[in-house]
Amino acid sequence: MRFAIYTLGCKVNQYETQAMETLLTGRGHTLVPFDGEADVYLVNTCSVTAVSDKKCRNIIRRTRRDHPQAVVGVCGCYAQASPRDVQALGVDVISGTGRRADFLDQVERFALTREPSVAVDDALRRKDPFETLPAGGLPGRTRAMLKVEDGCANFCTYCIIPYTRGPVRSVSLQGAAEQARGLAQAGYQELVLTGIEISSWGKDLKTGQTLIDLVEAVCAAAPGLRVRLGSLEPRTVTEDFCRRAAALPNLCPHFHLSLQSGCDETLARMHRRYDTARFLESCRLLRQSFDRPAITTDLICGFPGETEEEFAQTLDFLRQAQFSAMHIFPYSRRPSTVADKLPGQLSNAAKEARCHRAADVAAEMERAYLSLWVGETLEVLFEEAAEGLWRGHAPNYIEVYAPGEELHNVLRTVRVTGVRGSALEGVIL
Repeated sequence: MRFAIYTLGCKVNQYETQAMETLLTGRGHTLVPFDGEADVYLVNTCSVTAVSDKKCRNIIRRTRRDHPQAVVGVCGCYAQASPRDVQALGVDVISGTGRRADFLDQVERFALTREPSVAVDDALRRKDPFETLPAGGLPGRTRAMLKVEDGCANFCTYCIIPYTRGPVRSVSLQGAAEQARGLAQAGYQELVLTGIEISSWGKDLKTGQTLIDLVEAVCAAAPGLRVRLGSLEPRTVTEDFCRRAAALPNLCPHFHLSLQSGCDETLARMHRRYDTARFLESCRLLRQSFDRPAITTDLICGFPGETEEEFAQTLDFLRQAQFSAMHIFPYSRRPSTVADKLPGQLSNAAKEARCHRAADVAAEMERAYLSLWVGETLEVLFEEAAEGLWRGHAPNYIEVYAPGEELHNVLRTVRVTGVRGSALEGVIL
């Protein structure tokens, strides 16, 4: 069959889509662009915000309308949280966030029998072990993703993901190392360790090992690959973590620490398990151990009960932390979460206005961080031609543009000559 996949959401979804592409092509099917003609259209959904839900519904509705004779299958977090809503859109095969290989079996079965199926379990009661899927992706990609963990047990008051992904499940340390070796042999130059909450890696294995043990094993198994970490819980960053991480020559100095608010009272209502002092300690430890590391973060604006004074505290905190880049979101009400029932819900207009104010601060910090690298040299992994130049990423995940030819999946040393919007530009040495 000719199949196409549309992916919404996080790096875990991107990883799982790449795994499904690999599995389906291994079964003899052909991957085609989603905007082309296919026999099967699959949508891998996200449900982190109400906007995500709406995007999922729109793409499913449009796919069903434009391709009435094709097989339409939907999986992922939105399908897990709202299977009846997905079914109402005329979807043929519905699965949640588990058992991706079984989902593909159901799609193939429907192509033969035309019998619809819905296979969505109760994620919170999920007993399945970690599902090992093919890491990496199809040929031609420069950066591979390796999923090392699934699930979350933090239950932040605003978040629906623990209800859609279930409890923490971890890949074994040996399994991750073996997959990393295979990706190095396949010709990748960079590897991203991803998961729903990778800081929780190993808790279910009960071996006493933590995330830094896994990172050391992966870096040792693939010494020629740059290794990049996904989002970290700030309390993961300890003196021991930084000492051991700084000793790994192929670990990228880019650390995404999830913040959400710079006000202690708001963090408490969110049920975040740190305060602003502990977050700043994480930033201090990273900067003490690495040369100008990129520290990025997420911020939610307009959480229920957030006063103007509390938001002002957050803006002041951002300037103290000096992030190199930020993802900024308005608070999104999610049914079945504690925050959905909290008093003091703000209007959409108020939340958007706060997002704009935070974005102004983020832009100032980003410019300041980028300017640190003008005149310096960086090792850039080039990925694609863009705007008459080649575009790639430095170890700190800053985009870099430079002139050159045939640089796909090539590492080159670049002398930075200036700032180019939210990126850098330079010349290859």
